[in-house]
Amino acid sequence: MCVCNPETFPPLETARRSTVSVCVRGLIMSGRKPRYVANPLESAITTPSERILKECHSLYVDSENGLVKIASSLGVRLLPPRKKIIVMIMGNHSAGKSSFINWYVEEHIQKTGVAIETQGFTFITSGRKRESLTGNATLHLYPHFRPILEFKGVMDYLSAEISTSKQKKFSLVTFVDTPGLVDGDMIYPFDVNSAITWLGEQADLVFVFFDPMGQALCKRTLNIVEKLSDKCGDKLLFYLSKADEAGKETDRQRVMMQIVQELCRRPGLNKCGFEMPTIYIPNPQKPSRCVNQIDSVCQTIEKTINQAVQKTLDQLEKDSDLICSTITNKLEQDRADVAFNRSFRLHSVLCLALGFFLPFLFILSFIVSTFSKEQLDDLLGEGPTQTVMVFTGIVMYLWEWIPEDKQVVFVISFGAFCYLLLFLAKYFAGRRNKTLTKKEKRKMMEYMDYIQDIVRTKKAKLYEWYLQQCAAEQDL
Repeated sequence: MCVCNPETFPPLETARRSTVSVCVRGLIMSGRKPRYVANPLESAITTPSERILKECHSLYVDSENGLVKIASSLGVRLLPPRKKIIVMIMGNHSAGKSSFINWYVEEHIQKTGVAIETQGFTFITSGRKRESLTGNATLHLYPHFRPILEFKGVMDYLSAEISTSKQKKFSLVTFVDTPGLVDGDMIYPFDVNSAITWLGEQADLVFVFFDPMGQALCKRTLNIVEKLSDKCGDKLLFYLSKADEAGKETDRQRVMMQIVQELCRRPGLNKCGFEMPTIYIPNPQKPSRCVNQIDSVCQTIEKTINQAVQKTLDQLEKDSDLICSTITNKLEQDRADVAFNRSFRLHSVLCLALGFFLPFLFILSFIVSTFSKEQLDDLLGEGPTQTVMVFTGIVMYLWEWIPEDKQVVFVISFGAFCYLLLFLAKYFAGRRNKTLTKKEKRKMMEYMDYIQDIVRTKKAKLYEWYLQQCAAEQDL
């Protein structure tokens, strides 16, 4: 039975807490576990970053004119941006990962202790209702993490905790608490190294907590860190957790030197320098002279959120350009296809006409040669007879040039040539490219107008509003 530890929470800041939050804090400090920690007075408040991310996300997933739907109709695959950043925390067991999450959220969500409490992956996020989800429900909540099922056995060790807390920037953060890592005979029910590495690649930040109490140099942790450094080293941040428990300053320095030396021995980690701030969960009942840089963790999260907002707005601009350029290319290709079809249709008509006209003229010439001019005048009239006599005369003149022993070969060759013309007529008729219908072209133009008039305008307003908020914060 895990009892809520007052060390997990920071001192009260009366000016920043509502009356409800103070009452809940009193329950926590007295040792009683509250059902939830929420801030009903702040629940309706939307931060500028949260509003922008939600607005951008809605532009993608709207059921009628969402960019994802528009792009799909054009044969382009778009993914909607996340409404929150992903922060994965990893480290050896009892490194303080769960305690940090509880401190940040200001709710006792994750179990803490010296045992390996976290044996799977837990997603901690904010929502309207306190809820716990199992593996299948978790993947429905985070469909872009579904490829993790490729790691056999991980499904039974996936879960999600939804909290109503609005503390700090939690409304814009999803924490991923990973299994505590140990060496030796510990057997995990899935490939924990590969699973953590894959999740780290998907995350926006990866916090690596090193416990100074004996497990900081866990080889499994260092192996995963080395792999992540090769693939996404810019996301990795190292922290010496529980720094207040490391003894004197000289002891902390010695532990940090050991960790740094071990990291630098790794080929993938010795190419660049890195920092390792000391952090611990503040406790007013147990003051410590150790420098606590836990606020820098919060600042890092906030900075990443701001970067995510800018990236989302930039991505919205790029995706809008992609859709518009795709529509423009399709319309240009359609015009080229129309011209191509017109050319091939003309070729088909010419071949078809020659394929029927030449045999007809050849047969007509022999028929006309059996009539006299006077008979033809009586049948056709003087004008048509003159025209028929010209064409049939040319054919008969050419026929007389052919030796009698070659005439059969000529007739066969002439028949084959006419058949070839008919075949070419069919070939050209079947070589038409598919073109857009009027309805499809009209729909594309509507998409183009929607992107130009709605999406780009809204994006510009959101960017302007975001910059105004940033400028206002700078003036404070």
